[in-house]
Amino acid sequence: MRFIEAGDVRLALYEEGDPAKPTMLLVHGYPDTHRVWDEVAGLLAADFHIVRYDVRGAGRSSAPRDTRGYTLDRLVDDLAGVLDAIGKDTVHLAGHDWGSIQGWEAARRFPRRFASFTSLGGPGLHQWADFMRNAGRREVAGQALRSWYMAAFQAPGVPELAWRTVMPRALARVMRLSEGIAPRDGHPADTLVRDGTNGVNLYRANMFTARDVVPEPYVEVPLQLIEAEKDVFVSARLLASLHRWVPRMWHRTIPAGHWAQRGSPGTVARMIGEFARHIEYGTEPSRELRRARVAGVRGPYDDRLVVVTGAGSGIGRATARAFAAHGAEVVCADLDLDAARRTAAEIERLYRTAHAHQVDVSRAEDMERFAQAVRDGHGVPDIVVNNAGIAVTGPFLDHELGDWERTIGVNLWGVVHGCRLFGRQMVERGEGGHIVNVASLAAFMPSRLLPAYSTSKAAVKMLSDCLRAELAGKGVGVSVICPGFVSTAIASNATYRGGDRSLSESALQRRAYPPERVAAHILRAVHRDTAVVPVNAEGKIGYALSRLSPGLMRGLARIAASDIGRLAGKD
Repeated sequence: MRFIEAGDVRLALYEEGDPAKPTMLLVHGYPDTHRVWDEVAGLLAADFHIVRYDVRGAGRSSAPRDTRGYTLDRLVDDLAGVLDAIGKDTVHLAGHDWGSIQGWEAARRFPRRFASFTSLGGPGLHQWADFMRNAGRREVAGQALRSWYMAAFQAPGVPELAWRTVMPRALARVMRLSEGIAPRDGHPADTLVRDGTNGVNLYRANMFTARDVVPEPYVEVPLQLIEAEKDVFVSARLLASLHRWVPRMWHRTIPAGHWAQRGSPGTVARMIGEFARHIEYGTEPSRELRRARVAGVRGPYDDRLVVVTGAGSGIGRATARAFAAHGAEVVCADLDLDAARRTAAEIERLYRTAHAHQVDVSRAEDMERFAQAVRDGHGVPDIVVNNAGIAVTGPFLDHELGDWERTIGVNLWGVVHGCRLFGRQMVERGEGGHIVNVASLAAFMPSRLLPAYSTSKAAVKMLSDCLRAELAGKGVGVSVICPGFVSTAIASNATYRGGDRSLSESALQRRAYPPERVAAHILRAVHRDTAVVPVNAEGKIGYALSRLSPGLMRGLARIAASDIGRLAGKD
């Protein structure tokens, strides 16, 4: 650590890593110090020369004499002074909160001094003012509610009193309860009361005061915007409005709160480092970075990687095609490799890249190899559709033990393996994702003809509900799809322990509900993050009755096979 002179203050400057490597400047916000970046700095130090400093009035830096010393111009001059002190003409910049606000202005004023800029948790001050002047009333009101503290900080003496009494404990409680961040050495800093008290002047000097209007506050520096989806201080609408000010912009999201660099340091460090290396060396961008590029009109599934099991036929094949038609790259998995290859070849002929893999979803070792192959060869999937399934029909007492083992193995264990392996990949990546589990009307409609099948599908639905609750905080959605009768080959491929095979097959064909319509429901469920999706008339009616009258559903379970077949064949 060393001190540098910056006009009316002295700044504490910290450096680590090899100065011969590209320099990464990390700027903290309010009421933090440079220590808020500790975890991220440690992860980036192997590839970058890391530079941090305590902004004026924070940490070990000195404070200006009055409020006028906290204007944005002074803060940006400090940042330029740090660059001069370390002897670097060009650096990569990452800023959080007020550090991001400074970064926007510095990048506007000195674009040639920054190779790239990553903004986390804060727009530019001019861009914020434009949004508050010109956005719709609802959007402005929403952001104003999030920014209530800005007005509160204008009251003379009140914020200072709060920082000397209740604010330190309140801040620690908020970080722990809302973001799961425990205090650690250096954050919050032991200078927190002083930092919070001094930093109030950031708002008094810059917010709600007359400022020179910047006609075109554009930023020419390549800019990566990291949107923390749980940030209670900045609205998604405000961040979306920033696109118009940056010709070269990448917009990424992270399922984290305001202090994302503390709550998800690995993900934040990976995003910052990946972006800087791409700009510095021209390295091939990852799928996630390609998808983040803001350029033209993009669909919700452009550049997404989608894995579909049971993709060789029926609902799986239709789903793989539907995602590909909407811009996704699809991994088509099936026990029948030739069928998977046909689906992949069809997608490549009509749409875009697809890949075929053979996998037995019921076997843990097969699924582990498959999941690793997907990650190594294509990347972490954004969407996984656990669709593979089989059926055994007939009375319970006619089912053989092997029937139960195969049904549970494919229909339930296949889903468990897919959720466990790919869900872990999504969580470790830290950029969200979605898991779709295909169940059935049988998940909530008992039947004397499908005891093993119905049991497995009911378990899939419950698994999906449990997993949705667990992964919600990680930004990973979970949907369960429950179709009624669909015209697929499941009846012709089923094992029959009694009952009329031809009746079941003809009933599904007469129902004439194509798998493509189920695929449309799956895409809509992912887009809307819907928990449970009953599909077609019997699926929706059955789901409603299961909730309203379970006794009636148990009575319907007694209907004979011939009656079920006739019902399925009706429109």
